[in-house]
Amino acid sequence: MTFSIIGRCQETGQVGIAISSSSIAVGARCPWVRAGVGAVATQNITLPALGPQILDALEQGQLPPAAALERVLSANGWSEYRQVTVIDSHGQVALFTGKEALGTHNAVAGEQCAAAGNLLSSQAVIAAMVTAFEQAGGHLADRLLAAMHAAM
Repeated sequence: MTFSIIGRCQETGQVGIAISSSSIAVGARCPWVRAGVGAVATQNITLPALGPQILDALEQGQLPPAAALERVLSANGWSEYRQVTVIDSHGQVALFTGKEALGTHNAVAGEQCAAAGNLLSSQAVIAAMVTAFEQAGGHLADRLLAAMHAAM
């Protein structure tokens, strides 16, 4: 089981990620954040290179999230096993779930956020995360944690 949320604070422009997984050392492979650029969460059969490559495409190529995600996925193999969410410094999001994603999976874009998960108990887990993020007040970290609590 893995679920994650990426989000942006409209007031500060700060971006962040929260992720939970049954996979060991998920923090070393899945969350990628670059100040002033955006955030990327890569999961399912992970390829850690995707995060930095997508952030490079956002920053250096000045591509919107959907184009950056498409470019990087098409340049790397086995995309059908990947699950990736992207948010840029303006709050635009893109998401992808390959057809070979494990178990019950879902990905949902929201206002200044996106959530995704695989091996879920229900697809509703991801929708609940987005709703919780959008309805929570406070700092970005508080909103990310609200989404994680909703997933549980």
